[in-house]
Amino acid sequence: MTVALRKQLELKPARPETSFGPFRLLHALPWLILAAAMRVIAFGGGAVALPAIVVADISVLLAFFATAHQSIEAAGGQSSLGELTLGEQFKLSFSILWRIMLVMIVAALGAAAVGYEASYHLMAGLDGMAFDQFTHPGRFWSAWIAALVLLMIVRAARDDGKVALFAAISEFARRGLWLGAAVIILGTINVVLAYGQEAVRTAIWTFWQTSSATQFTKNLIYFVFIFSFAMLRLWITLRIITLGLKQSYVRGS
Repeated sequence: MTVALRKQLELKPARPETSFGPFRLLHALPWLILAAAMRVIAFGGGAVALPAIVVADISVLLAFFATAHQSIEAAGGQSSLGELTLGEQFKLSFSILWRIMLVMIVAALGAAAVGYEASYHLMAGLDGMAFDQFTHPGRFWSAWIAALVLLMIVRAARDDGKVALFAAISEFARRGLWLGAAVIILGTINVVLAYGQEAVRTAIWTFWQTSSATQFTKNLIYFVFIFSFAMLRLWITLRIITLGLKQSYVRGS
């Protein structure tokens, strides 16, 4: 047996690869379900609204982690996200959350100061990475937040879990050509996706009003609608931002 053949046999997986690409999206589904439930509670207002918003944002971040791991590997990179324990993921989520919250608060206050009436929608920047934003500017804002979060995650993986907001913003500026293009493309796709989601939502509403299907069937269709778009939006977000980041490394900008 030749050395080359022996190496090929050693590298051959012990069992056949049975993974099917679209199933990778399901890794984020449990966290998106929790985020959606917390959003419903938050919309109800009251004392539980703020804790519900925090839990929803953390859940979106955990879904982001699960999808980022798959997206980075799909782009030919390596990621240690899959090696993090659940406790480490929660710790990283909290570290990123409060920093991103500061960014969103400053942005919302700044937008309000210049007279932007929907400035409070900028507080949904994290939420908009998976669920539809309220305005077109908000959709581009969520795209930028996604890029910033990914940079923070990548840097944390290199720096033993240390999260650095300003270093991530500085890196975005250095890689602004490709990451900026990725944000613009993603924001545009988010706008188009919003129109598509609204069209499907209208069709489902018509179905609810006219169909004689059971309530279980109607609820199941609505469940599939909500979380299919959430997983799709999250996957598109990570794919575009990851490819933009990869090109910035390849092109050196």
